[in-house]
Amino acid sequence: MSDFNHIQLHPLASADTHELLAFELENRRYFETWVAARAPSYYSLEAIAAVIEQAQRERQQDLSHQYLARHDGQIVGRVNLTAVTRPYFNKAQLGYRVGEKFGGRGYATRIVALLLEEAFGKLDLWRLETTIQPQNLGSIAVMQRNGFNQYGRAEKAMLFQQEWSDLLYFERRNERLGI
Repeated sequence: MSDFNHIQLHPLASADTHELLAFELENRRYFETWVAARAPSYYSLEAIAAVIEQAQRERQQDLSHQYLARHDGQIVGRVNLTAVTRPYFNKAQLGYRVGEKFGGRGYATRIVALLLEEAFGKLDLWRLETTIQPQNLGSIAVMQRNGFNQYGRAEKAMLFQQEWSDLLYFERRNERLGI
């Protein structure tokens, strides 16, 4: 087990371009077992730089908040809050990716825990939601360990790798608000 006190979240920055591209290339096949494949054009310095610039604009507009998770300076994953909806709801959609060599070792659980601190603290969100395919037992466990509850299931909701997949819906509310 690793020393998770050394994991930190950092908003995407232009200085991350080369390292983020290397991380994405190294984990491309692994990520595509769980999420839709990105276009081949995504895997270039120009495209990653554009992704980072867009993430910075969306952060300034409070539309999304994207982070790199680093352990002792090395990228171990990405975690995102997208579809930020204010006012009235103060909610966001959570998504994350952890590099293949870091999977199954507790990194994802710690990264999501750090994101919860940011989301329910500095960002003052009231609710986080996420969707997971039922066969992704690792992600289900990560959410449960972080206090997420399943609140629904959609049957054959997503066409993934030429097969229909169900989706499980999870939520976590900001407990400080008593909701």
